[in-house]
Amino acid sequence: MILATEHLTPGELSALERYHLMTSLVVPRPIGWLSTRGVDGVPNLAPFSYFTAISVRPMLVAVSIGHKKVGLKDSLVNLRHRGAFCVNVVSEELLEPMNESSATVPPDVDEFELASLTAVDSDRVDAPYVGECRAVFECRVQQEVDLRGAPNTLVIGEVVGVRLDPSLGSEEGTRIIRPEELRPVGRLGGAAYSVVDQVRRVLRPDRR
Repeated sequence: MILATEHLTPGELSALERYHLMTSLVVPRPIGWLSTRGVDGVPNLAPFSYFTAISVRPMLVAVSIGHKKVGLKDSLVNLRHRGAFCVNVVSEELLEPMNESSATVPPDVDEFELASLTAVDSDRVDAPYVGECRAVFECRVQQEVDLRGAPNTLVIGEVVGVRLDPSLGSEEGTRIIRPEELRPVGRLGGAAYSVVDQVRRVLRPDRR
């Protein structure tokens, strides 16, 4: 049965309406919880939901950082200055601290302290990471991509280190981390988040 559809044209919608549709339909989105170090050395921590993996050879991740009404977000300023950032995987127990770190505060405020988290210096990149996270990507900035006038900057980072809590199990004979143990948080629309607490495994069909 073909369903009746409301056919929308993006150009006829307001920016807010486009944002509402994009963030409530492209779901769940992984959270790029970026940690950087400021020009003055102050640690910075902020979540971004326009984040994804884009390559495994080399290992690349991408994050789209929205601009403020005036100026650039601290994360973008910092990673441009240091050429590095860490991506901290948000597990269920870190949902509230992650949300706390999203507060709009001056550059001299340490979001690690704000969210009662531990900033640990990476030994591979010039950025701190969240000590309480069970999985962390340590990244060097590879390039920025021009989005042709969009109020966002797309940053591509090369993963040069992956930190894993030894307690995280993987599927036998692989490096696939068990989602039931990682319990990652996904971003939905509005104030909604998803938590992986039920997993269905479906094998790909073999039609050879």
